Amino acid sequence: MNETTTIQKLSLYERLGKREGITSLVDDIVEAHMNNPVVKPRFEPYRNQADNLKLIKAHTVDFFCAGTGGLEQYTGRDMLAAHKGMNISEEEFIAVLDDILQVLDQHGIDADSRKDVLAIAYSLKDNIIRV
Repeated sequence: MNETTTIQKLSLYERLGKREGITSLVDDIVEAHMNNPVVKPRFEPYRNQADNLKLIKAHTVDFFCAGTGGLEQYTGRDMLAAHKGMNISEEEFIAVLDDILQVLDQHGIDADSRKDVLAIAYSLKDNIIRV
């Protein structure tokens, strides 16, 4: 069995490094958002809201874990409720996806896993953009 076959048999949760790996990814993704000029105005204010930022990251980790095959349960709002009234543009959505893919690449996540994450994230588009 070659390495590609072994990777394909693992869940996306396992390929992302389980909860520990996903937590590290989320930390870096949020930091990337805070430095991305397109979405920085939405994320930068959280730098001064430590408790709120910690809660947002925890919900995001649980969301990623539950959505990729982990046993964690996500108890936050659904994507439509979480983004309602934010009037997020297509440009902002794409910028967030770009940040996610860049961080996955920086963490050495394989191409198939990056594609899987992108497919999941893109499937949420209609619940995020201009709702």
